[in-house]
Amino acid sequence: MDMVGYLNTAQESVRSLKETRLAALRPVGEFFDYQRVSKPRDTSEYMRRAGYNVRYFSANYAVIVALLAVYSLITNPLLLIALGFLIGGFLGISRFVPEPIEFNGKVITPQNLYTGLFIIGIPLLWIAAPLSTVFWLIGSSGCVIGAHAGFLEPPVESEYEGIETV
Repeated sequence: MDMVGYLNTAQESVRSLKETRLAALRPVGEFFDYQRVSKPRDTSEYMRRAGYNVRYFSANYAVIVALLAVYSLITNPLLLIALGFLIGGFLGISRFVPEPIEFNGKVITPQNLYTGLFIIGIPLLWIAAPLSTVFWLIGSSGCVIGAHAGFLEPPVESEYEGIETV
């Protein structure tokens, strides 16, 4: 696939993301409505609130997770470099070296280049500690979303959402 094909695919992906997930974003004023924040009486009320709010604010929570992921990449530059090296190397080899080339009398195949890329890139990625970043992202997202979802009271309309009118 050429560069134009990659751009068209990326544009279609962004468009479908915008139409599906981002269309469900709730207004900021509603998301940060501090007047509805209160301590739940018990665990069952916390779970009821969290269940409703996770469904209702799912697009907002997805944006929060994405922002935390970007923050974690910015604060771990070695991980950013390792991912850029591996992804850029993979794309560069597949784009510019589709067939074997001859260099100084030796034939270099794309498989040799991929092997070299992984021999350098995997240890670099290992040193960058991606698992600790993933676990930090899971923990921080869980704390932020769990606190918001459990302490924000659902609106009164949520009590009547399963009732049919005659």
